[in-house]
Amino acid sequence: MTNCKTMTPQPKFVLLSIFLLFSVFSTASAEEAANGEGDATDKAGITDYIAMDPPFVTHVGSPGGKLTYLKAAVSLRASQQTTRPAVEAHMPRLRHELVMLFGEQTDTDKLTTMVGQQALREEAKSRINGVLEEQQTGETITGVLFTEFVVQK
Repeated sequence: MTNCKTMTPQPKFVLLSIFLLFSVFSTASAEEAANGEGDATDKAGITDYIAMDPPFVTHVGSPGGKLTYLKAAVSLRASQQTTRPAVEAHMPRLRHELVMLFGEQTDTDKLTTMVGQQALREEAKSRINGVLEEQQTGETITGVLFTEFVVQK
């Protein structure tokens, strides 16, 4: 009598194989980025976060409605070393643009949703880049981040 067993992959072996496969792909992606084959931000090789201190505090909502306040701590993301000096040189104007943008918000319910906050971030980025273009700095920011965002109704 012979003792034959059918070879079936063990769950641990399958999981290890999947893990190794993903490791190879992530290593290849990292090498592509290091070789300059990633997107434009990867090619620059830096990410600089510029805090706009102090945080913004302003009233939002419909005129004549219940007083609602927005507090937003904002950081700007830059992908070039030359962006920080341009942003710092024009910080009063950039802060003014965001104060005006935040004050224009009338739909306080929308501000409490991820979709509303994303739209506000995109509009803030557009306005900041508009100012940098108007001032002929040749710089742009690549993103606006809310590091704190509170709507008090």
